[in-house]
Amino acid sequence: MASFLPISKEDLKMRNWDYVDFVYVIGDAYVDHPSFGHAIISRVLDAHGYRVAIISQPDWKDKESITVFGEPRLGFLISAGNMDSMVNHYTVSKKRREKDAYTPGGIMGKRPDYATVVYGNLIRQTYKKTPIIIGGVEASLRRLAHYDYWSNSLKRSILLDSAADILIYGMGEKAIVEIADALNAGIDVKDITYVKGSAYKINSPVEDFSESDDSIVLYPYSDLLADKKNYAKSFYIQYQNTDPFNAKRLIEPYPNGISVVVNTPAMPLTTQEFDDIYEYDYTKTYHPSYEPLGGVAALSEVKFSITSNRGCIGACNFCSLNFHQGRIIQARSHESIIKEAKAMVKDPDFKGYIHDVGGPTANFRKPACKKQLEKGACKDKQCLFPTACKNLEADHKDYLKLLRELKAIDGVKKVFIRSGIRFDYLIYDKDESFFKELIKDHISGQLRVAPEHVSSNVLEKMGKPDHSVYERFVKRFDELNKKSGKKQFIVPYLMSSHPGSTLKDAVILAEYLRDINHQPEQVQDFYPTPSTLSTCMYYTGLDPRILKPVYVAKNPHEKAMQRALLQYKNPANKDLVIEALKAAGRTDLIGVESKCLIKTYHKDKSFKANTKTNFVKSSGFKKISDTDKKAGKKKTIRNVHKKK
Repeated sequence: MASFLPISKEDLKMRNWDYVDFVYVIGDAYVDHPSFGHAIISRVLDAHGYRVAIISQPDWKDKESITVFGEPRLGFLISAGNMDSMVNHYTVSKKRREKDAYTPGGIMGKRPDYATVVYGNLIRQTYKKTPIIIGGVEASLRRLAHYDYWSNSLKRSILLDSAADILIYGMGEKAIVEIADALNAGIDVKDITYVKGSAYKINSPVEDFSESDDSIVLYPYSDLLADKKNYAKSFYIQYQNTDPFNAKRLIEPYPNGISVVVNTPAMPLTTQEFDDIYEYDYTKTYHPSYEPLGGVAALSEVKFSITSNRGCIGACNFCSLNFHQGRIIQARSHESIIKEAKAMVKDPDFKGYIHDVGGPTANFRKPACKKQLEKGACKDKQCLFPTACKNLEADHKDYLKLLRELKAIDGVKKVFIRSGIRFDYLIYDKDESFFKELIKDHISGQLRVAPEHVSSNVLEKMGKPDHSVYERFVKRFDELNKKSGKKQFIVPYLMSSHPGSTLKDAVILAEYLRDINHQPEQVQDFYPTPSTLSTCMYYTGLDPRILKPVYVAKNPHEKAMQRALLQYKNPANKDLVIEALKAAGRTDLIGVESKCLIKTYHKDKSFKANTKTNFVKSSGFKKISDTDKKAGKKKTIRNVHKKK
């Protein structure tokens, strides 16, 4: 029977352990489920014979909180959690979030801001020479100098600020075992400089690397601070060196002779290696000590979902996946996924519905083309942008077969897809079998897809295909729905204030929403997270691909106007929308015409805005009739628009 790894000295006694090899300090609650990075890394080490103990959400104001297990034999591991701690804590408007889904009971404030840095320095205060290895999303995306939105500054590599010895970037399963084996063999942590998917710091001259064909010396940190254009150049070099087949080692110099060296990425997992990760004896739930607080909300989102792939060939400019998981798709075998699903059916809480089968993008199950498995993803080309590459192999046969196998399992009523469909990849597949079956069996009324915008100016800066591709998809979706007798809808994810988006572009998007008669319940404002092309544009005002200026909406009021335009029907947004339309020179959208975003009905001099009678006359509403009053209905105003 699966059991949790130790979280206390009492747990060590139960296992008859008198020491641990690694103490793993995590910013999330301890959830032993493979959707949580700390669960995978700890189980990988456990499977290789290493003793791992967990310290979840230690009190960072008390250095004794990380001494629970004493000094580990090999080292400390640190992860801020499944999210960057600053994204976890703050909205895009930099307001503190009220709840933390990765903390028991949703309590906010159980981890510090910049958690990796704080935990690292907390450990180093007590354990001066014990190796510290940092990883997870926060460390991965901050491995070199990076723009930090929350402090509005260019920060150094997190490796330097956290007092760590080694940084693991990407998913980390291969790197952590190689590092553990090296430490176990007695190799000094300072000499572990050869592991793919890792970064380390040196005090030797940069000139030692400059003649090497497999290394690139980036702009020194001081030059990045001096000129944002230097940062744009440096970032694009990094962006072009994230592929395990063709990337070069990167060296970033800092003052006082220190440099950060980023080795080339780890190779993609084979199908067998990927399957092995999901074979470990996970408990698949949160630690029972969290039960009194109501458990961990983040688990409910993934408990009955299945991860089938990693990586994303889409490489949208605002997404960090290129830097973290890479562009080469890795997929689990059908056998591994079916086995997980059959175990899921036995869970007493399972109601017959598999909520999702996917990954970063659900309908990617193989590399974009055969070339990627030999030479990697192209440095200067993208698979789907600006148009589909001629070598792209858009094929859903394997995914469709997998879904059919899952659906056939006894006890499974429905298999849904919720992790996102890449609509352009889908529309490029000439075989519509998957598209038809998607509509027939795998949508729960609404399909969420991410066109993000409609303006060509903005889409180009996003790295998204032209809006005409999305329109093709919508048209075919509607046609197939009609043929199947279904009444299902597309819910588009849209983004405001992305670099390149002016108020005029936001108005174009609002007009589109008017034309499709849709108002999003929530608006996604561009969030400048570390290490994305879009964040580089936001910080530098330059497109790093071509080093030309990009319009960036940074003023909070303008950003509010762009958001308001996407929800122009909301009465609370009326004043902002009017202001935005005037600023954009689009007062033609204020008036009585059907195409207007803001309706006005006071051309008649007798109109009085504050009288209920004139509101009723001007808006097409009418008062409830005397007959209805007698029927017991309240004396209210109701919408009874007459058909014209």
